[in-house]
Amino acid sequence: MTKKLTFKESMFIGSMLFGLFFGAGNLIFPVHMGQESGSAVFWANLGFLVTGIGLPFLGVIAIGVSKTSGVYELAERIGKKYALVFTVLLYLVIGPFFALPRLATTSFEIGLAPFIQAKQQHVFLVIFSILFFFTAWWLSRRPTKILDYVGKFLNPAFLILLGILLVLAFIHPLGAIDQATVQPSYQEHAFFTGFTQGYNTLDALAALAFGILIVTTIRNMGVTKPSEIAKDTIKSGAISIVLMGIIYTLLAYVGTMSLGGFALSSNGGIALAQIADHYLGTYGSILLALIVILACLKTGIGLITAFAETFTDLFPKRNYIVFVTLASALACLVATVGLTNIIQISLPVLMFIYPLAMTLILLVLVGPLFKQRPAVYRMTTYFTLIASILDGLNACPDGIKQTSFVKTLLDFATNYLPFFKLGMGWIVPALIGLVIGLIWSMVKKETPVVE
Repeated sequence: MTKKLTFKESMFIGSMLFGLFFGAGNLIFPVHMGQESGSAVFWANLGFLVTGIGLPFLGVIAIGVSKTSGVYELAERIGKKYALVFTVLLYLVIGPFFALPRLATTSFEIGLAPFIQAKQQHVFLVIFSILFFFTAWWLSRRPTKILDYVGKFLNPAFLILLGILLVLAFIHPLGAIDQATVQPSYQEHAFFTGFTQGYNTLDALAALAFGILIVTTIRNMGVTKPSEIAKDTIKSGAISIVLMGIIYTLLAYVGTMSLGGFALSSNGGIALAQIADHYLGTYGSILLALIVILACLKTGIGLITAFAETFTDLFPKRNYIVFVTLASALACLVATVGLTNIIQISLPVLMFIYPLAMTLILLVLVGPLFKQRPAVYRMTTYFTLIASILDGLNACPDGIKQTSFVKTLLDFATNYLPFFKLGMGWIVPALIGLVIGLIWSMVKKETPVVE
């Protein structure tokens, strides 16, 4: 008899997936976007939801319908060498080099830094990072327990604490939404600005990375038939995505309303701290510290586990615990440079890799229409890669952008590449690559990869 998940089991996996997705960035970026977009928050939030929950859900669906266990198997349709490089780069971005250290620095700067003198903060950041990643390492050693740690315990506790703050903010709003000032970047293209802000959550990348955890968890619960695993993967993804969309929207509107009591802050963490202090005083600061640390810890467990399981498959000469330790140690080291530096360094890399991840997800979903022919995957990816490099360069610091060669490239892209100014210059090249790939596969009568 084919095993099927019960509704309760699906809810637990959905809770686990939400918990893995929803880290510190998911808390601070919607709030800051709400402040910057002001009365245009509806359109900004709509754009944010497309990349913040729409793309991650498509990523989960791609893992499900493709009946694969992770990003490497998906990217193999482009080529084995590309799959290896792309998978390693993606896991380094959402793992020890960017997303993981950002979890520790964000939880420290929002949750603990307000209680520590400025000159002592770096020392305490180092101590906190060691404790944070030791805890995450300890809880990541047994991947079969991730459903219990995240889905059944950490995530419900996080939702209860966050719910208290959100309820207070809406019962006693600080200001009116229609009177909130709209910042220049949102005045003309609120939707598209919100769209690119959704990149910062890293969730489209995380959807591909967490695929291996979802599939493994479902298998561990006794489901072995590929079609049932696919259905349960999509069902669990739907549960987590709906919950994320609701919370993103609430946080964005709380950010907009906060302008009635506070000036525009430099990041969402500062705004959240001000809001929590306004409603609950010192208790609010403690509540926010618990919210942020829980959010970061549960996501950290998921990222370390996904990193270690994937790298164990890619490099089987090393065992799981080696990669758990490597991810934790590297992330702890990078975390000591501070949140602001991590965000500045990560933005160009995100702008480079995000289009490649998005086109891969979309190609997998529409793959049955062109019978998964490799030429379509390759050509679309090659053309997207060119635009991704330009998008990445455009997000670099001025010191790099102002060099003569880079400036020439960016001037050309600005003048001739549609949507480049909006941070989506990859769209037209991807479409051109898709068309060329279709024509090429027909001329060569290429054999389908998947019948």
